[in-house]
Amino acid sequence: MTLQQLEYVVALDEHRHYVSAAEHCFVSQPNLTMQIKRLEEELGVRIFDRDKKPLQPTEIGKEVIVRSRQILRESRRLIEFVNHEKETIEGEFNIGIIPTLAPYLLPKFLPSFIRENPRVHLKIQELQTAQIITQLENGMLDIGFLVTPLHLNSIREIPLFYEPFLLYLPKNHRFIKEKLILAEDLDPREVLVLDEGHCFRDQALSICGAKKSSSIGFDYQSGSIEALKNLVQEGIGYTLVPELSVIHELKSVNIRRFMTPEPVREVSLVVHSSFIKESLIESLTASIKEVIPLRMQKKQAIVGLESN
Repeated sequence: MTLQQLEYVVALDEHRHYVSAAEHCFVSQPNLTMQIKRLEEELGVRIFDRDKKPLQPTEIGKEVIVRSRQILRESRRLIEFVNHEKETIEGEFNIGIIPTLAPYLLPKFLPSFIRENPRVHLKIQELQTAQIITQLENGMLDIGFLVTPLHLNSIREIPLFYEPFLLYLPKNHRFIKEKLILAEDLDPREVLVLDEGHCFRDQALSICGAKKSSSIGFDYQSGSIEALKNLVQEGIGYTLVPELSVIHELKSVNIRRFMTPEPVREVSLVVHSSFIKESLIESLTASIKEVIPLRMQKKQAIVGLESN
């Protein structure tokens, strides 16, 4: 049974003539006749008495027609509801964001987004990439902010910007004399990275060409970029940082850019493939792009990254 078959039944009841009903439905008369016959066979009843002139519904056919109209009316209401949901921006939404992005991106766009969308309530959690993916797939999260590409059919990715990696150095390091840094010159033994589970760790090690970091006198597991920066300031190794984390320190003597092409990470808004709130996606995307430098919004090759 299909909605199309029900539409044909209702049209035939209204016109009481196969050709007229077919013209109303913009189909051929044989196709309309065949579909109604299939429905009758599926239901095991005759909906129309074809022996009467003009065509008349049977007694049970009258009830089938009444219920067909009800079903079609409800289907239209469902479509109207879904379209309304797509267009409105209101309600509570659960958002996951990776820790290397949250403290630097949220303060930039969240205040203005909330002011512009007073009927939206966001519940935000810092989660690692794997957790965000799992919770999007099981319905616990509505939206995620993380680094892509993920290459998952179940997840839709909306790229927002391409964030360069910068080198954060102690003031007395030999690289301070260089204006631009070659990734090949980095010594994995000197690089401080985040602990396992953070995609930023994998990206940093990939840029350095290392499978794992070697300690310089100690092993330190941290989930905080700020903690790594503090260690570097005390002269312990160096680290890679995303540009937003040092956006107000770009002229600092501690920071160096890499030679072109710069290693970057693609930051995206992600949702489950079944998510329908297009208006929310558009509003969040617009709010974020308003606060991100235009140079970061231009699509770039993701250099130096083997995976997330």
